[in-house]
Amino acid sequence: MADNQSAQERTEEATPKKRSDAREKGDVARSRELTTMMILLAGVLGFYLSSDRFFAGLTDLLRGGFSLSRAQIFDPMQTYSATVSAVLTGLDALAPLLVLLTVVAALGPVAIGGWSFNSGASAFKWNRLDPVSGLKKVFGARGLIEMFKALAKFVLILGFALTALYHQFDSVTGLGLEGIEAGLAHSGRIVLKIFMISALATMIIALIDVPYQLWEYGRKLRMTRQEVTDENKQQEGSPELRTRIRSLQQELATRRMMEEVPRADVVVTNPSHYAVALRFDADTMRAPRVVAKGADRVALRIRELAAASGVTILSAPPLARSIFHTTKLDREIPAGLYVAVAQVLAYVFQLKRKDGRAAEALVVDLPIPTELQY
Repeated sequence: MADNQSAQERTEEATPKKRSDAREKGDVARSRELTTMMILLAGVLGFYLSSDRFFAGLTDLLRGGFSLSRAQIFDPMQTYSATVSAVLTGLDALAPLLVLLTVVAALGPVAIGGWSFNSGASAFKWNRLDPVSGLKKVFGARGLIEMFKALAKFVLILGFALTALYHQFDSVTGLGLEGIEAGLAHSGRIVLKIFMISALATMIIALIDVPYQLWEYGRKLRMTRQEVTDENKQQEGSPELRTRIRSLQQELATRRMMEEVPRADVVVTNPSHYAVALRFDADTMRAPRVVAKGADRVALRIRELAAASGVTILSAPPLARSIFHTTKLDREIPAGLYVAVAQVLAYVFQLKRKDGRAAEALVVDLPIPTELQY
């Protein structure tokens, strides 16, 4: 079986169960390029929104560092205190940006594949230390593809960054002529522009990589026709078993239906092809209800049970066909048949009162609406 499956082409799309099993194992679609793009864009946005706070903190940091006296520099306690103060000032200036980048870095990987955690995927496995398999991954077809992708990304991002830097060259070289605060603000705008242009490169890469990763993930999960067939058998059972179950269900339903025939008021027949058993209780029912119906052998069985139980059997072919085709089991008859069925029941009740027993009867010319005729 395994040889046959390996020889077959994987032409079938993965079933929901196959995708669910893969997700439980931690195998979902991922795009590192999308994550990189999101982090870079978040960095640009965060830097832009918190630039005033950042440069104010950086200015305080530089002023505090350059304002130390010679005695303070050679005093270990003063140096320690100044270092702690500088670190806290830097963290305070970078806090909004760091929080934003942390959130995006956590949410980025689940952008296209959704959240999936599997402890087995992160468990230690000795085969991961196998240098031979590691070299095969590096120098294999997939490894070479990843290497060329990395080189292409590097060249594209470097090209965008160098282009941005080239257009900002005069501004960069003129920073030394500006004051500290003006120079810091100007340098921040330059860095922001370079990062924005570099982010455009990562957007181009992500727009290419995301569809490719989705296609590659779908291709990896493809199944052979035999695998699809085997999975259907596991979930639903073999066709023979399903047929047997349906047969048993139908047999039980027919048995329950036959138990209602002796309690019927009348059985309307075709006379031999169809049989419909009706029951009406004015205290509990709004209209007569179909308690049993069938064709051919089932109809014969209904007539036999009715005859054995003393239920009136009435031959009315148009009415029998109409009820059989328009009314489901244990449902009330349509409103269009109220008059015809009322005449039948009135006839049956008169017949019982006349001789005290049920008998086979014949009724003709019952009013059946055109839309309910079969």
